[in-house]
Amino acid sequence: MTSAKQLRFWLIGLGLFVLVLWLLSDMLLPFVVGLAIAYLLDPLVDRLERTGLQRWLGTSLVLLGFLLILVLMTLLLVPLVQGQISHLLEVLPTYATLVKERLIPALDRFIHRLPADDVERLRAAAGNYAGEVAGIVGRIVSRILSGSLAVFDIVTLMFITPIVAFYLMRDWDVMVGKVDSWLPRQHAETVREQAREVNVTLSGFLRGQAMVCLVLGVFYALALSAAGLDFGLVIGLMAGLLSFIPYVGSLFGFVTSTGLALLQFDELWRVAVVVGIFLFGQAVEGNVLTPKLVGDKVGLHAVWVMFALLAGGSLFGFVGVLLAVPVAAVIGVLTRFALRQYLSSPYYRGIDAER
Repeated sequence: MTSAKQLRFWLIGLGLFVLVLWLLSDMLLPFVVGLAIAYLLDPLVDRLERTGLQRWLGTSLVLLGFLLILVLMTLLLVPLVQGQISHLLEVLPTYATLVKERLIPALDRFIHRLPADDVERLRAAAGNYAGEVAGIVGRIVSRILSGSLAVFDIVTLMFITPIVAFYLMRDWDVMVGKVDSWLPRQHAETVREQAREVNVTLSGFLRGQAMVCLVLGVFYALALSAAGLDFGLVIGLMAGLLSFIPYVGSLFGFVTSTGLALLQFDELWRVAVVVGIFLFGQAVEGNVLTPKLVGDKVGLHAVWVMFALLAGGSLFGFVGVLLAVPVAAVIGVLTRFALRQYLSSPYYRGIDAER
């Protein structure tokens, strides 16, 4: 088989896979979540298996422990979050009044200092850009919510996902061996090498970034609550969760908490404390957490991750968001491999390089 026929065969296979994924995206959520859990927890099952424990028993223990942690966290956080949401509904009219009294007059004073032509241009540009951004974000959010989550509700997700995760973890090594036996013999070692690199990149990013999000979420929630900020717990947890998307969590937490602090506190030093919490958190994340937990060798640039998440959400809904980072890791590894092949080929070095 010529290289052209092989390339055509794999491109057709890739196209069919993407088509099936697009057609079934509304029903794949429990299976994708189960696959993600199995991938993250499989190393723990392997460790238990090496100690002599049977695979099914190790899988059961690891999965039960994971579910127990989720239940305990839910039981602990849900009452706290509900209390803060109830408090938000109570004070929302007060905050609306404060915005009208403090923010709008300040904006009016700033606008009156500008020339009339500049004000009109700013208003037109702001309206256009705001409309475009709101439209893009709205379409993505609508695609996510009206797709996967609308078909499989939380109850269905809770029942199907653990079953999928259990069987995938139990049979993980068998499935990997079976897929390995299907590899084209001529390129099997090359494919294995790239698969190992994808695994290192993906596992390093997912497990490391998950730890970064957990540490930041706990720190922001505790620090903002200790600073006396209303809704500090919810804002801190959301900032930590959104930190999985580079820069988004920090920007959300900083803007939200600083805005609330300006409305809530009359003393500027208390606002400065809130700002300082996020500055300290960003310094620790950039200089300690990310280098130690994620590292600089995973090969996933922050901009590439943001693009993958937005593109996945826009194309395939919530399932696309879950698949975005793995797909980005695969594309990144294959791109680096193709670049190495190109740099060592006559196309780069010239025709005389073969002689």
